[in-house]
Amino acid sequence: MRWAWAEIDVGAIIENVRALRAAVVPAEVAVVVKADGYGHGAVTVAHAALAGGATRLCVALVTEGIALRAAGIDAPIIVLSEQPPEAAAALVAHGLTATVSTASGVDALAAVGRRGTPVHLKVDTGMHRVGATPGAAGELVARIAAHAPNLVLEGVFTHLAVADEPTDPYTSHQLARLDDTLATLALPPDVAVHCANSAGALAHPGARRSFVRCGIAAYGISPGAAVDALAADLRPALALKARASFVKRVRAGDRISYGLRHTFTTDTTVATVPIGYADGVRRNLSPGQDVLIGGRRRPIVGVITMDQLMVDCGDAEVAAGDEVVLIGAQGDERIRAEEWAARLGTIGYEVVCGIGARVPRVAIGTSAAS
Repeated sequence: MRWAWAEIDVGAIIENVRALRAAVVPAEVAVVVKADGYGHGAVTVAHAALAGGATRLCVALVTEGIALRAAGIDAPIIVLSEQPPEAAAALVAHGLTATVSTASGVDALAAVGRRGTPVHLKVDTGMHRVGATPGAAGELVARIAAHAPNLVLEGVFTHLAVADEPTDPYTSHQLARLDDTLATLALPPDVAVHCANSAGALAHPGARRSFVRCGIAAYGISPGAAVDALAADLRPALALKARASFVKRVRAGDRISYGLRHTFTTDTTVATVPIGYADGVRRNLSPGQDVLIGGRRRPIVGVITMDQLMVDCGDAEVAAGDEVVLIGAQGDERIRAEEWAARLGTIGYEVVCGIGARVPRVAIGTSAAS
């Protein structure tokens, strides 16, 4: 229905998860599919992750877990932070795994808990975002145990603040603090311990506990510049593409787009591409960012508008309907989400999560899941 779409390479996700499993063995791999699978489509990613050997999935919201259940996914799904008390009934009813970090969170689950409701305790070891303090963890473990058999403590975990900076000693400090806390707790013998995000899984062997929680790496995007080498074999799963909707010839001295901020210095061919900042192609990508047309890099010119952008194609033969690659490969050239991130002063996570919902996601390579 429109000449702009995102291709999601299912085979790439499967391969990435398999590679992550091999890297962290004997730890298992959980794949994080929150934020609609980091913009890739949560259901598509969830199926691919499980096909690649992930043993569980992670989300941020109860509604995200419910959507996966509605799609027929029956694997364990952890909701990674404590939810509002009014969400407890839905969380339990849909068989999701809860996170708690406060006494009130435990009590809210206990009030609606079914026998054997799994609970994970989040401990703050130094990121200071959410989680129980190490000193409060023992009381919460006892409180969960007091609600047996309805509540079952299945896991204890934390989150690493600087795992993408491998030389920073703070990660070791966090892991030591977690271990010190675990030593004080009366835990079931089979309780799971997890603390590694993608960077932790790749760069910190000591963070590979019962399982690792891989988000961005499963999508083939590096968690950060300092761990690029460790993520080099992962394959990006998302390509953002469009087709030229209009092609025209302009003269030297002509100006283009809102504000007429770009002036052409020579006669040239300009292609209009029907995708813009409402789709996640941020205005401040121009000037400077290229797209791929005919296997060559071509610069975006003028102000990116809500629904369209313009590309200087020089004297190349370009026609309406020609493929334009904004992120992905064409011929021997490739533009990665990390390239956008560097230009925008952000991270690859924000780039892919920012691709708008009105951009259709098209799964390719689905045969690799069979």
